[in-house]
Amino acid sequence: MTEKPPAYCSSGILRDLKKLKRFLFRAFALVVLAAGAAAFWFYSQIQPLNAADKPRLVRFRDATGLNLALQRLEDGKIIRSALAAKIYARIKKENPDVRIGTYELGANQSVEEIFASLKKPVRRMVRLPETNWAARTANLLAKDQLGSAEEYMDLVRHPDEFKGDYEFPLPKDSLEGYLYPDTYDLPPLMTPKEVIRRQLDNFERRVWNGLGKPKNLHRVIIVASMVEMEVKRDQERPIVAGVIANRLAKGMMLQIDAAINYGLQKWRPLTYDDYRYVDSPYNLYRNKGLPPGPICSPSIKSIEAAMKPAKHKYLYYVALPSGRSLFAATYGEHLRNVAKRRSAVARGTPE
Repeated sequence: MTEKPPAYCSSGILRDLKKLKRFLFRAFALVVLAAGAAAFWFYSQIQPLNAADKPRLVRFRDATGLNLALQRLEDGKIIRSALAAKIYARIKKENPDVRIGTYELGANQSVEEIFASLKKPVRRMVRLPETNWAARTANLLAKDQLGSAEEYMDLVRHPDEFKGDYEFPLPKDSLEGYLYPDTYDLPPLMTPKEVIRRQLDNFERRVWNGLGKPKNLHRVIIVASMVEMEVKRDQERPIVAGVIANRLAKGMMLQIDAAINYGLQKWRPLTYDDYRYVDSPYNLYRNKGLPPGPICSPSIKSIEAAMKPAKHKYLYYVALPSGRSLFAATYGEHLRNVAKRRSAVARGTPE
């Protein structure tokens, strides 16, 4: 005969089941509350920090890991929480690194908008003309929020700052002439050193490697810089380079006006007193031979002309208002060409 379990046993099990149910319910409720609190925290932390803020420029000078970049943005009061942004990045599988560049970021952006902005570095194309000498470029860059003109020029005067970085032989005293002229992507907040590196990189690629590692490089750049400043038409560049070569061969003074302007560090019409009295090694009306260094950063066309000057008998040239030059082998012929120029200027015709 089977014995029945005591009544107290079944009732005890029921009480334990009820306790377990209450415990599980409370635990579940706590989990739900915790999840809700976490979700609320996460949602709130990826919202804009300050709706009244405006985007500002932020520069990353090196490729930066996402964690470090986000901490910088939190420290800069651009995002609320680097931790929340990291969680968002994992959920959305955002890129792990921030590229070198300048970015437009503001506390009025959500984390989603911040990540979108970090994919689009600011681009700004800046033209650095062939006829600029370094000081003129320095002033142009300073106006575009690319460091101070003084810092740029200090680097120009110390080529050793870039020693070992390039294959071509750096000049000893100045980078004048080697700062290749071009249109560059120069976003705000780049440093002068970064700008110069781009110019020197371009010089190495286009001049040193592109033209087959020219011999007597420094002399070539000096001649090319004078050709650049004196000639407007590409087809005349080898002819003017030939005039310079002919005058040097005969021991004649080069008498190039642009060199005096460089010595003065001013671009203006010259006077008789300038030719006669300006005491500068760049006054080629008083000093024979080449100037001490380049007077601008020449273009490829001028450098090619300096490497392969045209062979002819011309010793003189004068530019008409149109930019076309008149060439002469004798001084008498040159005087007649000067008269043609004066007549064209007086009539206001370009010829």
